[in-house]
Amino acid sequence: MNRLQGKVAVISGAASGIGRQCALRFAEQGATVVIADRDAANGEVVSSEINAAGNGRAVFQQLDVTVAEQWTALAERCVGDFGSFDVLVNGAGLFLSGIEHTPESETLDAWHSIQAVNIEGLMLGCKTAIAAMRESGGSIINISSVAGLKASIFATAYGLSKGAVRQYTKSVAAHCARKGYGVRCNSIHPGIINTPMGRDAMSTASGDLDVGMERYRKAIPLRAIGEPDDIAWAALYLASDESRYVTGLEMVVDGGVATL
Repeated sequence: MNRLQGKVAVISGAASGIGRQCALRFAEQGATVVIADRDAANGEVVSSEINAAGNGRAVFQQLDVTVAEQWTALAERCVGDFGSFDVLVNGAGLFLSGIEHTPESETLDAWHSIQAVNIEGLMLGCKTAIAAMRESGGSIINISSVAGLKASIFATAYGLSKGAVRQYTKSVAAHCARKGYGVRCNSIHPGIINTPMGRDAMSTASGDLDVGMERYRKAIPLRAIGEPDDIAWAALYLASDESRYVTGLEMVVDGGVATL
């Protein structure tokens, strides 16, 4: 317990899925958590749930990750209200289910939408966090995907964006180390996870989620669909001082899919 005691953690995309679970685990370990998301209704629910539990504390901050001014306002609130900005989890992501994303069928509009959130929004988050953390150090955790490590035939735009996250993470890590900022940057590469986005990806063309989940489960070496907690525990390690000597890492949490 108390692995994040005294730390202020910002989690984008924290209103649901992996981001939500990271927020719950971080607060449980003593952090002050800023729930940052476009979804105000569910973001407030997560914040209230954390505060009612009495572990750590949480506030909600509405955030469109593609808007630089909103990132600036968020950082100012962290420092002004809580005294620091110690951890950033770039968890906001866009998949756009229901559209076939092959190299032949991909549309430019869908391509732009996915890259805007998954790459440009993440870049703005990293830039904001570096500025806030460079005097006292901190940890940036970028949520990528196993889709960024393997061919993504039916999710080309998403796969490209997550591959870019992998590379950008290493660039941020190297830059901050060279500057002596004490800011670490690592990426986590989830496999198929039982979240709203994951369930969309697993749904078959007919919309039969159960059939889709079973098909994916059989293709995973460990024969199990991942849960949000599997990623939250990995993020907790990277957010804590236990990983003080870890930067530029790509942590794969996928049940063995990337080994195939």
